[in-house]
Amino acid sequence: MTVYGETLPPADDRPTVKVTAVSWPHDEPEPTAATAPGGGPGPRSRRLRILLAAGVTTAVLGTVAGVGAYAYAGDVPRGTSVLGTELGGRSRTDAVRDLRTELDRAGTLSTPLRMTIGERTVELKPADVGLTVDVAATVDAAARAQAHPVSRLVGSRTVAPVVTVDAARLDAALRKAAGDQTREWTVPAIIFTGTTPKPVRPKPGLALDPQRSAQAVRDGWLSGQPVAVPLVETLPATTDDEVSRLVTELARPAVAAPVTLRTPKGTVTIPPTAIARSLRFTADDRGKLTPRIDVKRLRSALGDKLAAIEVEPRDARMTVTGGRPTPVDGRPGQQLDPTALGHDLLAVLPRADDRTVTGQLKETQPEVTTAKLAGLGIKERVSRFTTRFTGGLSSPRSQNIVQVAKEVDGTVVLPGETFSLNGHTGERGYDQGYQDAPVILDGKLVPGVGGGVSQFTTTLFNATYYAGLEDVEHKPHSYWFSRYPAVIESTIFWPTLDFKFRNNTPYGVLIDTSYTAGSVTVSIWSTKIYDSVKTEYGPRRDITSPKTIHLEAGPSCISSNGIDGFTQDAFRIIKKDGKVLKREKFTWRYLAEPRYVCGPAGG
Repeated sequence: MTVYGETLPPADDRPTVKVTAVSWPHDEPEPTAATAPGGGPGPRSRRLRILLAAGVTTAVLGTVAGVGAYAYAGDVPRGTSVLGTELGGRSRTDAVRDLRTELDRAGTLSTPLRMTIGERTVELKPADVGLTVDVAATVDAAARAQAHPVSRLVGSRTVAPVVTVDAARLDAALRKAAGDQTREWTVPAIIFTGTTPKPVRPKPGLALDPQRSAQAVRDGWLSGQPVAVPLVETLPATTDDEVSRLVTELARPAVAAPVTLRTPKGTVTIPPTAIARSLRFTADDRGKLTPRIDVKRLRSALGDKLAAIEVEPRDARMTVTGGRPTPVDGRPGQQLDPTALGHDLLAVLPRADDRTVTGQLKETQPEVTTAKLAGLGIKERVSRFTTRFTGGLSSPRSQNIVQVAKEVDGTVVLPGETFSLNGHTGERGYDQGYQDAPVILDGKLVPGVGGGVSQFTTTLFNATYYAGLEDVEHKPHSYWFSRYPAVIESTIFWPTLDFKFRNNTPYGVLIDTSYTAGSVTVSIWSTKIYDSVKTEYGPRRDITSPKTIHLEAGPSCISSNGIDGFTQDAFRIIKKDGKVLKREKFTWRYLAEPRYVCGPAGG
């Protein structure tokens, strides 16, 4: 019998031994050595060899079978360990139990997560960011570890644990820990001052990458070393060169000459001023700047020029009469097709000549109907806020407050919608009825168009705040003014600073504005869903005194008395059914406003 070399274990884990078949000559005489063919050994000696071979084969078969059974015992290959825990030779069930027991005994799952973010070091509890070891997945990985039978007997291998983390919770914690090390990119833009395009250059930001942060934590949590979380430079999709190209190839040519609009009812000349007001360059979430024509703003800029051609649809609106909000019917209109007009106008703006477009009229239905308004649940006043100003209605600052209040009055915000003050009014310039009044620029008061609009912004912010509506975007002033409540106030500046709130209720929201010679009021009408919304203040801290700065005397210099700087917390307490439903913290650091003196020291 011949025994050949061992082959690799087949699928049923039993070693295979190949054997040559032999015959047994029972009925043949037993020749002697002398009569045996070739003088070789006789059958007895062959039988002895066969028996010996059979004995060897049996021994080999027994040994290989025994080795295979030992080496392949259990689901996890022998010699396999995870985090120092030997799991080899165990079934999956036993391995899961043993690994979990050892992790609990060693306190591995509560090992603090130590991280470095830029120049800061922070330590987090694993449970706070959903960080843990997936024991079942780890055992599955260990069971899949490849090992040759000999390696299963005498080899060893270490399998890394499968670590999971809640990327969203981790990112929120890291953003808080990173503090001012991160910065938003500067969104590219092109804005018009009159008919002069002015580029806003993109600048890179520095941010956390949630996926990279999560991977770094999964890889390094149990290494015994702090995990370095990378800060990644982020860039808007539109580059500085692309902004310059848009200015050169579109923005400047667009306002270099008028455009002729031909319609079935007559011809209208669109002047460069109207083009500047309607040509918008909008950046998306990636910072990609895209030009478009805002046909609503174009209509507003053309004013009476379209009166003989178009009939504007009128939305149903809400008015407050006798202390109750009442829907007022709208009407359909006949207008130029806005999509076609915007597309065709944008196509001719880069040209030096042949600046003519053809517009088609179509019936236009109002966006808001009386039936729609009636079903929004706008039935009662849920909040009201008033701020006061001086100078009467004749001052430019007061006129700006009144102008923006009129533009916002009667606005209905549907459930789930976000209201943007910049988006609602657009750019606030001279053509829109705004005047020069003091604004804060680079830390000091200077004349600027639209000064005073921040007072209305603060009034609107507080009205929505006390209505319990969701704050989406606002920024308090750099300095505190006594006419505003500390912390819960907001400035605004076109186009970089905005105020936004979201109607997070199932009902419509009506913004109702009014004014007197010394105050402006914003009321929010809807359906009341909270018992109360109140503010609790923490004490002022880190108080700093103003310094005195002398400025060159002149018409652009505005003196001020200076204001202390401080940090303060404000808590919005929202109650429903007698219980605190929400407690939201607002914190702001006010700088000390310098005392500005117009003229040299000692003058």
